[in-house]
Amino acid sequence: MPDSQDPKQVSNDLRNTQFGGGLINADTVNAGRIGGDIYNIHLGRQTVASGNQNKQQQKILILAAIPHGLRLDREIREIEDAIRRATRRHLFEVRIRTAVRPQDIRRAIAEERPSIVHFCGHGLEDGSLLLEDDGGNNKPVSPFGLASLFKLHADYVNGVLLNACYSAKPAHAISQYINYAIGMNQPIGDKAAIVFAQGFFDGLGYENSETPDIFQRAFDEGLVAIQMEDISQGKIPVLHTKLSYIENPSPETNSNIYYIERPPIEDKCYKAIVQPGALIRLKAPQRMGKTLLLEKTLDYSRHEGYQTAKIDLQLADIDVLANLKTFLQWLCVDVTDSLELEPQLDKHWQEVFGLNKNCTRYFQKYLLSVTDTPLVLAIDNFERLFEYPDIFPQFCLLLRGWYEAAKQGDKIGNIWKKLRLVVVHSTESYPSLDSNHSPFNVGLAIDLPEFNLQQVTNLAKQNELSLREQDLSGLMELLGGHPYLVQSAIAHLKSQQVTLEELLRLAPTEQGIFSDHLRQQLWHLQHNSQLEIGYKKVVMTNAPVRLDTEVAFKLHSLGLVKLV
Repeated sequence: MPDSQDPKQVSNDLRNTQFGGGLINADTVNAGRIGGDIYNIHLGRQTVASGNQNKQQQKILILAAIPHGLRLDREIREIEDAIRRATRRHLFEVRIRTAVRPQDIRRAIAEERPSIVHFCGHGLEDGSLLLEDDGGNNKPVSPFGLASLFKLHADYVNGVLLNACYSAKPAHAISQYINYAIGMNQPIGDKAAIVFAQGFFDGLGYENSETPDIFQRAFDEGLVAIQMEDISQGKIPVLHTKLSYIENPSPETNSNIYYIERPPIEDKCYKAIVQPGALIRLKAPQRMGKTLLLEKTLDYSRHEGYQTAKIDLQLADIDVLANLKTFLQWLCVDVTDSLELEPQLDKHWQEVFGLNKNCTRYFQKYLLSVTDTPLVLAIDNFERLFEYPDIFPQFCLLLRGWYEAAKQGDKIGNIWKKLRLVVVHSTESYPSLDSNHSPFNVGLAIDLPEFNLQQVTNLAKQNELSLREQDLSGLMELLGGHPYLVQSAIAHLKSQQVTLEELLRLAPTEQGIFSDHLRQQLWHLQHNSQLEIGYKKVVMTNAPVRLDTEVAFKLHSLGLVKLV
């Protein structure tokens, strides 16, 4: 809201307006209480929270980051009511800000120093949260940018709730630094988002003398609230913790997932990574375990005494991908930080040279020269660069150049032999490249297959599940050995949330445990007509179907088809 407006004179009609991942149908509400400024409910004195929050006073900061002119929503009213009803309400102080711009959010957290931050607004499929710039235009903020923000406030922020679509990625990134972070793993309807927030803050305010982990208890209360309203959306909220991030640094994993080896893949990776100048390419459809295998390979490298640096392009801020120079400088600084060194761009980056040359100089004269120890550089979610034609071909040329430099028998070659590259991507539908400039036709290519029956049997045994061979065969027939789906099924069977018979019967329905996965796949098909047409061709016949190459690769990357 412009400063010149009197907040007491402003109201917004929120009926049928997109908010928090769905359409809302609310009455006309008055935004004057907030009006772009601060709304305060004083329920107690603030004290920094820690692991045991039962008796400590906490400040809750609600950030209403709502583009397109919205200023207030039922979600905020429900939160206020939940806190007022709380038996422990004297322990909370609630502050509400309409922070639609990145600088508003940054300043609000620094000024309020809250224990809990609640964000309500819009999320994009890549994990970005949608804010506004100074001109009122949409401004996506990436998971990497949000994680960097909360890193600065980790000494007092104990928990973060991102009540927005596709916010599981930034929640996972934030959990590197914050004890608790909640996000949504797909689009969430407005009613479900409001109900979850209501349940969460109800749980936060209950007396829980037997439960020291209040944040977990509040999360569980939110899940129950959703499931009682709409069970199909009951698995959308996800909770990431700082401990689980340390133990499982990939968003594809959690504490209930075991790593199942798929010989001889692991051994190939271990043997390749110790070769001077190695390049390994891990490729498979989404949720096939690429990142898990990458972490195993990095862990093996560290045991060999190597330095490691991992770059996740999915977490790269959109501003980083604005042009090649910004991207390459970000790469240099990010790897430098991973190695706990001080950036030296000013010393090694000379404008007289080209961009790739400068990046090469930085690695050659600094990162690879400060030690004789090999460096393993892993680049996860490489396919994100496919959408950036100003960056992708030049970066591929750069990586291919580093790979070829390691083959030289001179002093420079010996420097580049210390670099080992691992590239991870989920599709081969990348823009065309000169074969001499591409890193995708050299090195060791690893295609991750699905689990076979023996591997699914091993997984069941690790989870202490006693399943008959015919039961396992039924799972294989339904899921085809897809690692993520098999892991999910076994986790639910282990927790006794569902019997095998119920799981198989409900699997293709909204009540089944795979409804979130199926809904996400449906979303991809509905938003890409070429994929929808191609997929219909495949499912309408029992014989192999020839598809356009790009369509086939994209469907394969989603795990919807197999290529023969």
